[in-house]
Amino acid sequence: MNFTLPYIPERTAQPRENGLTMMMDKGLSWREAENFVASSASYCDLVKFGFGSSMITSDLEKKIAIYHEAGMKVYFGGTLFEAFVARGMFDDYRKLLKKFKINCAEVSDGSIEIDHKEKCGYIKKLAEDHTVLSEVGSKEEGILISPAKWVRMMSNELKAGSWKVIAEARESGNVGIYRPNGTAHSMLVNKILNKIKAEDILWEAPQKPQQVWFIKLIGANVNLGNIGPHDVIALESLRLGLRGDTFFDHLPEEVGEKLKQIQ
Repeated sequence: MNFTLPYIPERTAQPRENGLTMMMDKGLSWREAENFVASSASYCDLVKFGFGSSMITSDLEKKIAIYHEAGMKVYFGGTLFEAFVARGMFDDYRKLLKKFKINCAEVSDGSIEIDHKEKCGYIKKLAEDHTVLSEVGSKEEGILISPAKWVRMMSNELKAGSWKVIAEARESGNVGIYRPNGTAHSMLVNKILNKIKAEDILWEAPQKPQQVWFIKLIGANVNLGNIGPHDVIALESLRLGLRGDTFFDHLPEEVGEKLKQIQ
């Protein structure tokens, strides 16, 4: 940080296990990746090449190296995993990860139906050589999963070897843990948190109001994902109470009340 202020919440230090920020790369150039690292590496822990974009993005190996050298974990979007599985090419997918020296892998079933026992088998196999993140929830609007089923799937996937379980929201933030208008299914989220530790969950939260909601619910060190490259520093500012939405969250009550009266 460039200077100090009192009443700033303590953030976990890199390499983090909690308080993670995942940036979604949907096709940055390698120069843009370098610029991102220069500005935001201290505040970003994971980079996901969104959906199947890694197949067609330019300078893929160069970009992976840029992110790895900055200390970030890198992985291909779960949709690519599903594209390989749907074609009966799981072993080819494992070879692909090895070829590009990818240290993380995402296992999801948001686009195709995979028996949950089979999904956990994929997690177990990939966890032998990779840090696995598994995603729970459908990408289809209108498909509702009961809280009990969310909890059961998350618990089983963590037991199978997932480092973190991802709560699905898509890049748009209007499915899974969110309603079509982007607001959170608060009852669902709270029921999940009653059974699954917050530090084991990465919540997809592409929209600013969603980020604010989770920071207020869980705290500055909540794990958040699907963050745009130009939003990482803005998110960190939210975490630290340096934007209007969270400005009063970490000030002592008497200071906050005095400031509100002045306003």
